[in-house]
Amino acid sequence: MTGLLVFIILVLVGVAIWQLTKIFDLTQVGTASTEVADDRDNSVNGYLMFAFVGFIYIFTIYSIYAWGHLVLGTPASEHGPDYDNLMAISLVIIFIVQTITQFLLHYFAFKYRGKQGQKALYFADNSKLEAVWTIIPVITLAGLILYGLYTWNNIMFYDNEEDVMYVEVYAKQFGWEVRYSGTDNTLGKANVRFIEGINTLGVDLADPAAQDDKVTNELHLPKGKKVVFKFRSQDVLHSAYMPHFRAQMNCVPGMITQFTYVPTVTTADMREDDNIKENVARINEIRAKKSKELEAKGESALEPYTFDYLLLCNKICGASHYNMQMKIVVETPEEFKAWLAEKPTLASQWKEANAPAETAPVVPEVMETVVDTTKVLAQNLN
Repeated sequence: MTGLLVFIILVLVGVAIWQLTKIFDLTQVGTASTEVADDRDNSVNGYLMFAFVGFIYIFTIYSIYAWGHLVLGTPASEHGPDYDNLMAISLVIIFIVQTITQFLLHYFAFKYRGKQGQKALYFADNSKLEAVWTIIPVITLAGLILYGLYTWNNIMFYDNEEDVMYVEVYAKQFGWEVRYSGTDNTLGKANVRFIEGINTLGVDLADPAAQDDKVTNELHLPKGKKVVFKFRSQDVLHSAYMPHFRAQMNCVPGMITQFTYVPTVTTADMREDDNIKENVARINEIRAKKSKELEAKGESALEPYTFDYLLLCNKICGASHYNMQMKIVVETPEEFKAWLAEKPTLASQWKEANAPAETAPVVPEVMETVVDTTKVLAQNLN
């Protein structure tokens, strides 16, 4: 609400300034102004172009200094370094090209500003220039695309005979659920038509492969194990985004999409990362200041922040999109096996939830009361 009021005020201020400008123009009636740009006007605009390119450079440098720490640090997946390397190369190329082209654009706007009596030299084409600015981008983009395809294939490829773990990530407004494939390492069939009661993922419980599937509200992953994620969506388009693992895949209703990666850093180890420690300290400093404000109002203070990997939705999927997240825990294989072993299968939960209610035992005192009542009724009838 506050943001809307600020926006309305800014609009009204802009309208007021515009009206004042019109009034000022009306007061200048009869002056020698022809509203045609002269040499002085063109020079002013030329220098303003230089000022603007300076602003671009200064703001870029300031952004790197002020917000550079927000860039994700150590990748937590096997393909993460290749992903970061590709991103770094792309950003360096973009930065160099942007710096040169912006300078030339604004420099030529100043150098060739309008002057009385000066005419521009016109020529229809220049084959050499066109060849240069066509061939160089083609080679650069081809290199980036080929490198990107190579990286993508390395990320997504896995052999069917390879030792992998299959995990289903199910998206719906506004939350996530996870299904593990169990001891047979095969996910059972699923369809939204089977959604009923505790079977919120629509698993086909008649499928033999689904008998050992386990459904959880938290994503646990074993370190060093290749995980094949199968993504589904119940309602609208979502996007499963795991930033520290450099992984993202759309969850499309009616489709099963896939992503593969190997976790390489446990949650406990990542919490000891220097970059993470700095970010956590910075966040807790902000939360401490906010807690003082809340306590002054008689409200509860905020709890200290502790780092956890997160699964986020990266598509605007509705009103609570911002809150659609799930904790990811990366642990040792032994810890993961122990955690998963404690979880019941969906089939056993379904049987328990739909078991017929047992007939309550008849209490002897109640039976005696029934017999006595029956005798009394019989006597009255006689």
